[in-house]
Amino acid sequence: MLVLLLGAVGGAWLRLAHLRDQPGPLAAARDVVVPHGGLDQVTMQLADAGVIDDRLVFRIAVWLSKADGPLRAAEFNFPAHSSMAQAMTILRTAKPVMHHATIPEGLTAHQIVPLLNHLDATSGSVQMLEEGSLLPETYAYEYGTTRAALVARAKAAMARELDANWGSRAQGLPLSSPRDALILASIVERETSKPEERPHVASVYLNRLRRGMKLQADPTVVFGASGGTGVLGHKLTRAELDRDDPFNTYRNTGLPPAPICMPGLASLKAVMHPAVSDDLYFVADGTGGHVFAATREAHEKNVLRWREVEISKLPHGSPD
Repeated sequence: MLVLLLGAVGGAWLRLAHLRDQPGPLAAARDVVVPHGGLDQVTMQLADAGVIDDRLVFRIAVWLSKADGPLRAAEFNFPAHSSMAQAMTILRTAKPVMHHATIPEGLTAHQIVPLLNHLDATSGSVQMLEEGSLLPETYAYEYGTTRAALVARAKAAMARELDANWGSRAQGLPLSSPRDALILASIVERETSKPEERPHVASVYLNRLRRGMKLQADPTVVFGASGGTGVLGHKLTRAELDRDDPFNTYRNTGLPPAPICMPGLASLKAVMHPAVSDDLYFVADGTGGHVFAATREAHEKNVLRWREVEISKLPHGSPD
Protein backbone atom coordinates (compact mmCIF):
# COMPACT_ATOMS: atom_id res chain seq x y z
CA MET A 1 0.00 0.00 0.00
CA LEU A 2 2.85 2.37 0.92
CA VAL A 3 4.56 1.57 -2.35
CA LEU A 4 1.41 2.41 -4.28
CA LEU A 5 0.99 5.66 -2.33
CA LEU A 6 4.61 6.68 -2.94
CA GLY A 7 4.23 5.81 -6.58
CA ALA A 8 1.14 7.98 -6.88
CA VAL A 9 2.83 10.89 -5.14
CA GLY A 10 5.90 10.49 -7.30
CA GLY A 11 3.80 10.38 -10.43
CA ALA A 12 1.89 13.50 -9.40
CA TRP A 13 5.16 15.29 -8.69
CA LEU A 14 6.58 14.35 -12.07
CA ARG A 15 3.41 15.47 -13.75
CA LEU A 16 3.50 18.80 -11.87
CA ALA A 17 7.18 19.29 -12.73
CA HIS A 18 6.43 18.60 -16.38
CA LEU A 19 3.59 21.12 -16.46
CA ARG A 20 5.71 23.67 -14.54
CA ASP A 21 8.65 23.44 -16.93
CA GLN A 22 6.94 23.05 -20.29
CA PRO A 23 6.67 26.06 -22.66
CA GLY A 24 3.73 28.30 -21.88
CA PRO A 25 0.98 29.60 -24.19
CA LEU A 26 2.33 33.15 -24.69
CA ALA A 27 2.82 33.55 -28.45
CA ALA A 28 5.03 36.67 -28.26
CA ALA A 29 6.95 38.51 -25.55
CA ARG A 30 4.69 40.76 -23.52
CA ASP A 31 4.90 43.32 -20.72
CA VAL A 32 2.40 42.50 -17.98
CA VAL A 33 1.46 44.65 -15.00
CA VAL A 34 1.34 42.34 -11.97
CA PRO A 35 -0.95 43.83 -9.32
CA HIS A 36 -0.52 44.06 -5.57
CA GLY A 37 -2.57 41.50 -3.72
CA GLY A 38 -2.52 37.80 -3.04
CA LEU A 39 -1.66 34.83 -5.17
CA ASP A 40 -5.17 34.71 -6.62
CA GLN A 41 -4.83 38.20 -8.14
CA VAL A 42 -1.40 37.42 -9.59
CA THR A 43 -2.60 34.14 -11.04
CA MET A 44 -5.66 35.76 -12.59
CA GLN A 45 -3.57 38.51 -14.20
CA LEU A 46 -1.08 36.06 -15.69
CA ALA A 47 -3.88 33.89 -17.02
CA ASP A 48 -5.71 36.87 -18.52
CA ALA A 49 -2.46 38.01 -20.16
CA GLY A 50 -1.91 34.57 -21.67
CA VAL A 51 1.27 33.80 -19.73
CA ILE A 52 -0.18 30.68 -18.06
CA ASP A 53 -3.08 28.44 -18.97
CA ASP A 54 -3.50 26.33 -15.82
CA ARG A 55 -4.23 28.40 -12.74
CA LEU A 56 -4.38 25.51 -10.30
CA VAL A 57 -1.01 24.09 -11.33
CA PHE A 58 0.54 27.57 -11.09
CA ARG A 59 -0.83 28.11 -7.57
CA ILE A 60 0.51 24.73 -6.45
CA ALA A 61 3.91 25.41 -8.05
CA VAL A 62 4.14 28.78 -6.30
CA TRP A 63 3.17 27.25 -2.94
CA LEU A 64 5.71 24.43 -3.27
CA SER A 65 8.47 26.91 -4.12
CA LYS A 66 7.59 29.58 -1.53
CA ALA A 67 11.04 29.18 0.05
CA ASP A 68 12.42 30.87 -3.09
CA GLY A 69 10.81 34.17 -2.07
CA PRO A 70 7.59 36.17 -2.51
CA LEU A 71 6.09 37.19 -5.83
CA ARG A 72 6.49 40.93 -6.49
CA ALA A 73 4.04 43.42 -7.89
CA ALA A 74 5.41 45.44 -10.83
CA GLU A 75 5.43 45.49 -14.61
CA PHE A 76 7.52 42.60 -15.97
CA ASN A 77 8.48 41.39 -19.40
CA PHE A 78 7.59 37.76 -20.08
CA PRO A 79 9.36 36.15 -23.08
CA ALA A 80 7.35 34.15 -25.59
CA HIS A 81 6.40 30.70 -24.34
CA SER A 82 7.66 31.35 -20.81
CA SER A 83 7.18 28.28 -18.66
CA MET A 84 5.58 28.56 -15.24
CA ALA A 85 9.02 28.07 -13.71
CA GLN A 86 10.35 31.00 -15.74
CA ALA A 87 7.32 33.12 -14.84
CA MET A 88 7.90 32.49 -11.13
CA THR A 89 11.59 33.39 -11.45
CA ILE A 90 10.66 36.61 -13.26
CA LEU A 91 8.15 37.54 -10.57
CA ARG A 92 10.74 36.93 -7.84
CA THR A 93 14.00 38.21 -9.29
CA ALA A 94 13.63 40.12 -12.57
CA LYS A 95 14.00 43.88 -12.88
CA PRO A 96 10.74 45.70 -13.65
CA VAL A 97 10.12 47.12 -17.13
CA MET A 98 11.50 50.65 -17.35
CA HIS A 99 9.75 53.44 -19.24
CA HIS A 100 11.49 56.63 -20.32
CA ALA A 101 10.44 60.27 -20.18
CA THR A 102 12.47 62.69 -22.27
CA ILE A 103 12.34 66.40 -21.48
CA PRO A 104 13.87 68.12 -24.53
CA GLU A 105 16.21 71.06 -24.09
CA GLY A 106 14.80 74.52 -24.68
CA LEU A 107 11.10 73.86 -24.19
CA THR A 108 9.05 76.21 -22.04
CA ALA A 109 7.04 75.15 -19.02
CA HIS A 110 3.91 75.72 -21.14
CA GLN A 111 5.20 73.13 -23.64
CA ILE A 112 6.44 70.60 -21.09
CA VAL A 113 3.25 70.31 -19.01
CA PRO A 114 1.21 68.56 -21.75
CA LEU A 115 4.23 66.41 -22.63
CA LEU A 116 4.38 65.12 -19.04
CA ASN A 117 0.61 64.71 -18.80
CA HIS A 118 0.63 62.41 -21.84
CA LEU A 119 3.34 60.07 -20.54
CA ASP A 120 2.41 56.38 -20.56
CA ALA A 121 2.47 54.27 -17.40
CA THR A 122 2.29 57.23 -15.02
CA SER A 123 -0.36 58.54 -12.66
CA GLY A 124 -1.51 61.92 -11.42
CA SER A 125 -1.16 65.15 -13.35
CA VAL A 126 1.03 68.23 -13.64
CA GLN A 127 -0.75 71.58 -13.46
CA MET A 128 2.03 74.16 -13.36
CA LEU A 129 5.83 74.32 -13.58
CA GLU A 130 8.25 77.07 -12.72
CA GLU A 131 10.16 78.17 -15.82
CA GLY A 132 13.72 76.88 -15.84
CA SER A 133 13.17 74.52 -12.91
CA LEU A 134 13.58 71.15 -14.66
CA LEU A 135 16.76 69.69 -16.11
CA PRO A 136 16.14 68.42 -19.66
CA GLU A 137 17.25 64.82 -20.00
CA THR A 138 15.78 61.30 -20.20
CA TYR A 139 14.42 59.86 -16.96
CA ALA A 140 13.74 56.14 -16.48
CA TYR A 141 10.73 55.16 -14.39
CA GLU A 142 8.59 52.17 -13.48
CA TYR A 143 4.91 51.64 -14.22
CA GLY A 144 2.71 53.60 -11.83
CA THR A 145 5.27 56.30 -11.05
CA THR A 146 3.50 59.59 -10.38
CA ARG A 147 4.12 62.53 -12.65
CA ALA A 148 4.78 64.58 -9.54
CA ALA A 149 7.64 62.22 -8.66
CA LEU A 150 9.16 62.68 -12.12
CA VAL A 151 8.90 66.45 -11.78
CA ALA A 152 10.59 66.25 -8.37
CA ARG A 153 13.45 64.24 -9.86
CA ALA A 154 13.93 66.70 -12.72
CA LYS A 155 13.86 69.63 -10.28
CA ALA A 156 16.43 67.97 -8.03
CA ALA A 157 18.63 67.27 -11.06
CA MET A 158 18.51 70.92 -12.13
CA ALA A 159 19.26 72.17 -8.61
CA ARG A 160 22.17 69.73 -8.33
CA GLU A 161 23.72 70.67 -11.69
CA LEU A 162 23.18 74.38 -11.17
CA ASP A 163 24.89 74.20 -7.77
CA ALA A 164 27.80 72.12 -9.03
CA ASN A 165 28.45 74.27 -12.09
CA TRP A 166 28.08 77.53 -10.17
CA GLY A 167 30.67 76.26 -7.70
CA SER A 168 33.17 75.55 -10.49
CA ARG A 169 32.38 78.61 -12.63
CA ALA A 170 35.01 80.73 -14.30
CA GLN A 171 36.23 83.75 -12.36
CA GLY A 172 34.98 87.24 -13.10
CA LEU A 173 31.56 86.45 -14.53
CA PRO A 174 29.14 89.41 -14.33
CA LEU A 175 26.54 87.21 -12.65
CA SER A 176 25.52 87.61 -9.03
CA SER A 177 23.80 84.29 -8.36
CA PRO A 178 23.06 80.80 -9.71
CA ARG A 179 19.65 82.13 -10.77
CA ASP A 180 21.33 84.75 -12.96
CA ALA A 181 23.31 81.95 -14.58
CA LEU A 182 20.11 79.94 -15.11
CA ILE A 183 18.38 82.89 -16.76
CA LEU A 184 21.29 83.52 -19.12
CA ALA A 185 21.58 79.80 -19.90
CA SER A 186 17.93 79.78 -20.97
CA ILE A 187 18.65 82.61 -23.42
CA VAL A 188 21.72 80.83 -24.80
CA GLU A 189 19.60 77.67 -25.17
CA ARG A 190 17.04 79.43 -27.34
CA GLU A 191 19.61 81.35 -29.40
CA THR A 192 21.43 78.41 -30.96
CA SER A 193 20.89 74.71 -31.52
CA LYS A 194 24.58 74.15 -32.26
CA PRO A 195 26.37 72.87 -29.14
CA GLU A 196 29.73 74.19 -30.32
CA GLU A 197 28.33 77.74 -30.52
CA ARG A 198 26.91 77.96 -27.03
CA PRO A 199 30.09 79.10 -25.21
CA HIS A 200 30.60 81.80 -27.87
CA VAL A 201 27.00 83.01 -27.65
CA ALA A 202 27.34 83.07 -23.86
CA SER A 203 30.49 85.18 -24.15
CA VAL A 204 28.67 87.80 -26.25
CA TYR A 205 25.93 88.25 -23.65
CA LEU A 206 28.41 88.27 -20.78
CA ASN A 207 30.47 90.92 -22.57
CA ARG A 208 27.32 92.99 -23.03
CA LEU A 209 26.45 92.65 -19.35
CA ARG A 210 29.94 93.82 -18.39
CA ARG A 211 29.54 96.94 -20.53
CA GLY A 212 26.01 97.71 -19.40
CA MET A 213 24.66 97.14 -22.92
CA LYS A 214 21.18 95.85 -23.59
CA LEU A 215 21.19 92.14 -24.40
CA GLN A 216 18.83 92.59 -27.37
CA ALA A 217 18.00 88.89 -27.38
CA ASP A 218 15.11 88.02 -29.69
CA PRO A 219 14.08 84.89 -27.71
CA THR A 220 13.30 87.00 -24.63
CA VAL A 221 11.00 89.22 -26.70
CA VAL A 222 9.32 86.15 -28.17
CA PHE A 223 8.78 84.76 -24.67
CA GLY A 224 7.09 87.94 -23.47
CA ALA A 225 5.07 88.52 -26.64
CA SER A 226 3.84 84.91 -26.67
CA GLY A 227 2.63 85.00 -23.09
CA GLY A 228 5.32 82.58 -21.99
CA THR A 229 4.63 79.88 -24.56
CA GLY A 230 7.85 80.59 -26.44
CA VAL A 231 6.07 80.28 -29.79
CA LEU A 232 4.81 83.19 -31.91
CA GLY A 233 4.18 81.63 -35.32
CA HIS A 234 5.57 84.68 -37.10
CA LYS A 235 8.70 86.80 -37.21
CA LEU A 236 9.03 89.46 -34.55
CA THR A 237 7.32 92.69 -35.51
CA ARG A 238 8.49 96.22 -34.79
CA ALA A 239 5.56 96.61 -32.40
CA GLU A 240 6.68 93.55 -30.44
CA LEU A 241 10.28 94.81 -30.32
CA ASP A 242 9.01 98.16 -29.00
CA ARG A 243 6.61 96.60 -26.52
CA ASP A 244 7.02 97.60 -22.87
CA ASP A 245 7.55 94.19 -21.29
CA PRO A 246 9.95 93.02 -18.54
CA PHE A 247 11.23 90.32 -20.92
CA ASN A 248 11.96 92.80 -23.71
CA THR A 249 15.77 93.03 -23.63
CA TYR A 250 15.67 95.58 -26.44
CA ARG A 251 14.05 98.05 -24.03
CA ASN A 252 15.48 96.92 -20.69
CA THR A 253 19.11 96.66 -19.62
CA GLY A 254 20.34 93.50 -17.91
CA LEU A 255 18.83 90.07 -17.59
CA PRO A 256 15.09 89.43 -17.83
CA PRO A 257 13.32 88.66 -14.53
CA ALA A 258 13.13 84.89 -15.05
CA PRO A 259 14.29 82.07 -17.35
CA ILE A 260 12.57 81.78 -20.73
CA CYS A 261 12.83 77.98 -21.10
CA MET A 262 14.31 74.86 -19.53
CA PRO A 263 18.01 75.08 -20.48
CA GLY A 264 20.07 71.94 -20.88
CA LEU A 265 23.30 71.08 -19.12
CA ALA A 266 25.41 72.18 -22.11
CA SER A 267 23.97 75.69 -21.95
CA LEU A 268 24.54 75.87 -18.19
CA LYS A 269 28.17 74.87 -18.73
CA ALA A 270 28.53 77.38 -21.58
CA VAL A 271 27.46 80.22 -19.30
CA MET A 272 29.70 79.09 -16.43
CA HIS A 273 32.66 78.53 -18.75
CA PRO A 274 32.16 80.83 -21.75
CA ALA A 275 34.50 81.21 -24.69
CA VAL A 276 37.13 83.92 -24.38
CA SER A 277 36.21 86.65 -26.85
CA ASP A 278 35.71 90.40 -27.27
CA ASP A 279 32.60 89.86 -29.40
CA LEU A 280 29.48 91.90 -28.74
CA TYR A 281 27.33 90.88 -31.72
CA PHE A 282 26.22 87.84 -33.67
CA VAL A 283 23.83 87.20 -36.51
CA ALA A 284 22.63 84.13 -38.38
CA ASP A 285 24.92 83.02 -41.19
CA GLY A 286 22.14 81.46 -43.27
CA THR A 287 23.34 77.88 -42.70
CA GLY A 288 21.98 77.26 -39.21
CA GLY A 289 24.89 78.86 -37.38
CA HIS A 290 26.01 82.36 -36.51
CA VAL A 291 28.82 84.75 -37.34
CA PHE A 292 30.28 86.89 -34.55
CA ALA A 293 31.74 90.39 -34.41
CA ALA A 294 33.46 92.64 -31.89
CA THR A 295 32.49 95.96 -33.51
CA ARG A 296 29.29 97.48 -34.78
CA GLU A 297 30.82 98.05 -38.22
CA ALA A 298 31.81 94.39 -38.62
CA HIS A 299 28.40 93.31 -37.37
CA GLU A 300 26.60 95.47 -39.94
CA LYS A 301 28.63 93.85 -42.70
CA ASN A 302 27.67 90.42 -41.36
CA VAL A 303 24.01 91.45 -41.27
CA LEU A 304 24.23 92.59 -44.89
CA ARG A 305 25.71 89.24 -45.93
CA TRP A 306 22.98 87.40 -44.05
CA ARG A 307 20.29 89.44 -45.82
CA GLU A 308 21.89 88.63 -49.16
CA VAL A 309 21.81 84.92 -48.30
CA GLU A 310 18.15 85.18 -47.30
CA ILE A 311 17.24 87.02 -50.51
CA SER A 312 19.09 84.42 -52.58
CA LYS A 313 16.80 81.74 -51.13
CA LEU A 314 13.67 83.49 -52.42
CA PRO A 315 12.24 82.56 -55.84
CA HIS A 316 14.24 84.34 -58.58
CA GLY A 317 16.51 85.77 -55.87
CA SER A 318 14.25 88.73 -55.05
CA PRO A 319 11.52 89.63 -52.56
CA ASP A 320 9.05 89.89 -55.41
